[in-house]
Amino acid sequence: MRIGILGAGAIAFGMAAFLAKAGHQPVLWSPSGVRTRRLMEGAALTATGAVEFSGPIAIAQSGAEAVSEADAVVIALPANGHRLVFDAALPYLKSGQPVIISSHSSFGALYLSRRLAERGVSLPIIVWGTTLLTGRQEADGTGVAVNTVRQKIDVATLPKTAASQGKVLCTELFGDRFVERDGLLAIALSNLNPQNHLGIALLNLTRMEKGEKWGQGENVTPAVGQLIEALDLERLRIAESFGLSVRTVQEHFSLSFHVPKGTVSDMNQQMHREGRGGFGPVTADSRYIYEDVPFGLVPTSLLGRIVGQPALLHEAGTSLFSAAMGRNLVTDNDLLPDLALERLSPTALVALCEEWPSA
Repeated sequence: MRIGILGAGAIAFGMAAFLAKAGHQPVLWSPSGVRTRRLMEGAALTATGAVEFSGPIAIAQSGAEAVSEADAVVIALPANGHRLVFDAALPYLKSGQPVIISSHSSFGALYLSRRLAERGVSLPIIVWGTTLLTGRQEADGTGVAVNTVRQKIDVATLPKTAASQGKVLCTELFGDRFVERDGLLAIALSNLNPQNHLGIALLNLTRMEKGEKWGQGENVTPAVGQLIEALDLERLRIAESFGLSVRTVQEHFSLSFHVPKGTVSDMNQQMHREGRGGFGPVTADSRYIYEDVPFGLVPTSLLGRIVGQPALLHEAGTSLFSAAMGRNLVTDNDLLPDLALERLSPTALVALCEEWPSA
């Protein structure tokens, strides 16, 4: 299948390598064109680690080229770039053409569906609770070191009635690793990266600012792990108030990274001992802050307010990082303002997350 991949970071490169190795035809599009320059000049894409691949990859020069002839489209870049690529893809998406958002953040599927409905276009939007893999892009601009390919990925669709179709497509492309969850709202409460990265980055911020090379799993010490677990309890209470069942952070780590369940710290230390703990950010200008705070912590806090379960630690994390970075990170979110979800009751929000909008 021909798969348009909108994005050109580590996740996009890793997915392109994974798909090409499986016999599909990925087409990468970088909105800026910078990260695919060497591949466009003819260099081979190289993946090492959990995905081994080396070979040429098609590069699109525009969003139209990436989307128009694709059997499916994958959004694979940080959430602070989602609106940009949604808007770039909108004029060229066709009814019935599946769109996969990896991973879904800040109700981006609702934004995309509303804009498509205005054009009279209806298609399945498939949302993942996390990414297919983890990795780090190589400095030469042609490769990616893949740390882990996740064993289980939560998936749902908008509209909810397309759930079976969405899972079949994802399995065909990426293998038998997808678990259907109870709709878009469950996925919104299943992305654990924001809370995990809050604990990791907040308590290792000096290392990031100083540009140190530091092991991420190694530095999820007991105090960091306990903060992550406390954040997780807030998320779980919000999900329960919506009548939803979502995985705990311990279940997430065990299924995603193949380690026995224990405390969050113990599980990260095990990954570190096995050489799979990865490395933390080497700059404060990191997606752990500029993506995960506005597009992760902020929407979870909003859901807590809607359902009467304030996420005080999530809100505190947003305020602390805003103070540390000297900017209001809440206003960096360019998706939520158009949706006005704060006006909805819990029942109305659930319905909105299950049905395709009317034009």
